[in-house]
Order: sequence, then C-alpha cells, then structure tokens
Amino acid sequence: MTDDATPPQPDAAHLHPDGADDDTVAAVGKLSEGWEWVERARGRLFDFHQLMGHADATIGEAADLLEAAGHRELAERVRAEAVGRNVLRGRWTFQVVEEFDDEYYRPVAGIERLVRDELMDGKRHVFEAELKEERRTPGRPGHTSRPEPGD
Repeated sequence: MTDDATPPQPDAAHLHPDGADDDTVAAVGKLSEGWEWVERARGRLFDFHQLMGHADATIGEAADLLEAAGHRELAERVRAEAVGRNVLRGRWTFQVVEEFDDEYYRPVAGIERLVRDELMDGKRHVFEAELKEERRTPGRPGHTSRPEPGD
C-alpha cells in the first residue's frame, strides 16, 4: 500500500499516458462509456435471441398439447402461424444478432480500440482509474489503490 505522503497513482496498466492531456483522457473515457453501453445492448440482443427461441419452443409444445387434447385444427393453426415465424421480415433472431455484429458491433469495437491505442497506449479505463484515485480515502479499509499482494 502506498503511504499517505505518496501521491496516489493508478496501477501501471491505467496510468495517464505521456502526452495525453486531461481533455483527451476525458474524451476517450466518454468513448469507452459509449462502448460499454453498446456491450450492454448486445447482451440484451442475446437475451432477446434466447428468449424468442424459448418462446418458439414453448409455443410448439403448446401446439403438441392442443393436438393431444383433441384440438388438431387449432394446433395446426398455431404451428402454421406462430411456430418458426420470423421475428423480423426474413429473419430469425440469430440473423438479427449476426447482422448487428457485422454491421455495428465489430466496426464500433474497431474504432474504440483504434482511438484507445492511438491516444491511451492501448490502456483501458484511464479516466476511471484517475477518478478512483480522486474519490478514495487513502489509508481507509476498502479504499486501497489496488489489491495488496496476496489478495
């Protein structure tokens, strides 16, 4: 642990790169925040993909149960109108996920990485690491700059 007389510093993986001013660190931090929102949205897209797959399978089971209960015509109608239906014109959810990945996710991932490599020496979360140092209380339990050896 650094003593209280030593100015706090983030660990080396998060140090402010030479030549990067505070405005640049803030701008790259904002880009990283936007990227984190993209990651969250992508997770929701995978949730949607799996939820719809489960829904389709469940509706198919319902059709089977309707048929077993003697409601063959309704079971056939459920199968024809709901089971295996596209969620968007011509697309099942796996196609939506793939299109999102190809058309948005990968290009934006690339530009976020390019900016970080060019301006932050590839370091992630420099802005947040500096914010942590500003907000923590040196010497207090639970406020260490980084894990102690053996943690």
